[in-house]
Amino acid sequence: MWPDRGEPIVSLSVHAELSAVEADWRRFEQAADCTPFQTFQWLEAWQRHIGLRNGVTPAIVIGRHADGEIMFLMPLAVAGRRAPKPLRWLGQELCDYNAPLLAADFARCITPARFPTVWRQIRDLLQRDPRLRHDWIELEKMPERVGGQINPFTGLEVALNASGAHQVQLGGDWDTFYTGRRSAATRRRDRIKRKRLSEFGEVRFVTAATEQEAAGNFATLMRQKAQALARMGVRNIFARPGYREFYLELATDPRARGLVHVSRLAVGSAAAAANLGLTFRDCYYHVLASHDGGELSRYGPGAMHLRELLRHATTLGLQRFDFTIGDEAYKQEWSDTAAPLYDHVTDVTWRGWTASRLSIIRHGVKRFVKQTPVLWQSFRHLRALRAGPACFGRLVQRPGRRRASGAARALPLAGHEGQQ
Repeated sequence: MWPDRGEPIVSLSVHAELSAVEADWRRFEQAADCTPFQTFQWLEAWQRHIGLRNGVTPAIVIGRHADGEIMFLMPLAVAGRRAPKPLRWLGQELCDYNAPLLAADFARCITPARFPTVWRQIRDLLQRDPRLRHDWIELEKMPERVGGQINPFTGLEVALNASGAHQVQLGGDWDTFYTGRRSAATRRRDRIKRKRLSEFGEVRFVTAATEQEAAGNFATLMRQKAQALARMGVRNIFARPGYREFYLELATDPRARGLVHVSRLAVGSAAAAANLGLTFRDCYYHVLASHDGGELSRYGPGAMHLRELLRHATTLGLQRFDFTIGDEAYKQEWSDTAAPLYDHVTDVTWRGWTASRLSIIRHGVKRFVKQTPVLWQSFRHLRALRAGPACFGRLVQRPGRRRASGAARALPLAGHEGQQ
């Protein structure tokens, strides 16, 4: 129990087993301010398929009011089997947004001035548990706001992440939204490309309705994405231990049906593009996307599929479409809001000092390169050259035409540009 000058008492508890907090977590996330990346469904699957393989120990911190009601839940974790061990967000690398889950009254109970004191108590509590001792802290990709509240972690010493995030307000009518976001000339080009694609077969937007269909769509996404990443000189993330299993479970698990949306753009019998997104409250989150890299790519199937996803979200009555982390051109063309993301890195013990300093330098260099167009373009060219002369030639030839086609805009992992 923790009294503070007459303010509400906060009771802190720490849990290293997800099963011990599942019921409370699932109940709390129904009303808490959070993103889909803080849901139990997402993080439990991540821990089972990826975290356990990498020696990650969950460090779930729950703060409660005096009456036992949850005020906040912080899904943290201690990574690695050897020192120096970092404290991170659980599932940090595959969460486009990392943040706590906050009750509606959190900001009234724990003000920005009070949060650093609470955070110090949490750190001390973690260090008292032998399983959760850590040497440095690396909390990445934290949004400025969590729901309608200021993210308390942005009140710590933070730096801008290398990438930002982008969203757009949808409104209630697709035609009004589309006309407002696209010029007459652009809409005309879109119609021409759709007509060209239809010459290969009927063009349809298809949401996976069964487990088998979702698995097939996701297999297409993985294949197309692997080919695209190879052309870019980027490692295939689905080749990393547990990644394929993690996403495949989410795509096919009936219990995740209300959260995960899997679709494809069908052209005749071919899947011209595919995606995995999340539908959470009033927002659609664009997480993974791919498109055919063959002849169909000339007519922008990735860009067309994105338009169909925007239409789909509008038809569902959603208010926002979140392109998530990454500053790709296609996101900036559609979005009306850019949201900065923040990182907090610091040492805790002498063993963590070097690791934290290296992390700060790495984050700073990465941001400088990504935010300096000439350096970022040079880096991408070098990366493609490493993949082979043909990939390099494809990247640098006629960039204007590539932008106009719309095909390249859907190439990156929609929510994991930072992984590349």
